[in-house]
Amino acid sequence: MRIVITGGHGFIGSLLRAQLSARGVFRGEPIDELVILDRSAAQSDVAGSGGVSTSTVVGDLAESLDDLFTQPVDAVFHLASAVSSECEADLDLGLRANLDGTRALLDAARRQFEQTGRLVSVIFSSSVAVYGSDAALPMPEVVSESTLLTPQSSYGTQKHMYEQLIADYTRRGVLDGRVVRLMTVAVRPGRPNAAASSFVSGIIREPLAGQGSVCPVRPDLLLAIASPRRTVEGILTVAEAERGDGPGTLTGRLPVNLPALTVTVGDMLDSLERLGGKEARARVTMREDPAIDAIVRSWPARFDNARAFALGLGADEDMDAVVAQYIEDHASGTVDA
Repeated sequence: MRIVITGGHGFIGSLLRAQLSARGVFRGEPIDELVILDRSAAQSDVAGSGGVSTSTVVGDLAESLDDLFTQPVDAVFHLASAVSSECEADLDLGLRANLDGTRALLDAARRQFEQTGRLVSVIFSSSVAVYGSDAALPMPEVVSESTLLTPQSSYGTQKHMYEQLIADYTRRGVLDGRVVRLMTVAVRPGRPNAAASSFVSGIIREPLAGQGSVCPVRPDLLLAIASPRRTVEGILTVAEAERGDGPGTLTGRLPVNLPALTVTVGDMLDSLERLGGKEARARVTMREDPAIDAIVRSWPARFDNARAFALGLGADEDMDAVVAQYIEDHASGTVDA
């Protein structure tokens, strides 16, 4: 079995690669090769184990597909994308990275099936940014996969468009598409990125490392978060679920919203103080950024997770457990380069 991970040197991609490499099997079959596609050749500090052969393809997604598909591909975990604030600041960047690249990937998978009969499973990482509240249709307090989507950002719109195209390609039988909507992942190690949600990890990570951090939203802001471990568990569970109508199966073509822990920013800061001390909390400066606040407040915070629960998935226990997981996994207390 040959598996591709796009964005495989990113944080979630690296964790996913480590899990697959350590297990050595996917859907009960041995993994022959993991192919990591990323724009950078830099190796992650999250190493896999086991005897799975791993190779790297460096470059733009659309331009790398000929290399990727010179050998048959069985599954693609499509994690690569331009992130929320990037897409809002530069529409063309988002269209190129998220729309053009994903369309090229889906069509490469389709060509493989049409030419060889070998079906590619495409596991697509979508986002809660597909939701939003429209003046004509306010978003309900609790959302589910059946809630009408009215995204309020270019990033959310681009994710929504490809959720629909993947569903249609799956309906037509030219690929096996599975869409997983990720919550805001916290706590991420490393440096802040251009995602609107970057502060969610930053207000925990930097203070624990003895550094200052700016919180651009009010303490009452509600967030739906998931720890890195829960996120990777959810992606793999949806990827390996059998299709069907019975318990524990993946029914229909709807996405799966991963289970969310709903907390306020104030709850997060309280947890930081409990586990890191008053000094850590004092390193967080509250300074509102209307642009960031507008994007993040458009995302839902409460979910009906019946679809994920039916697959055996669950949310993190509480915010203290999320922070404790970060401390355990990154015991040095430093912000990784």
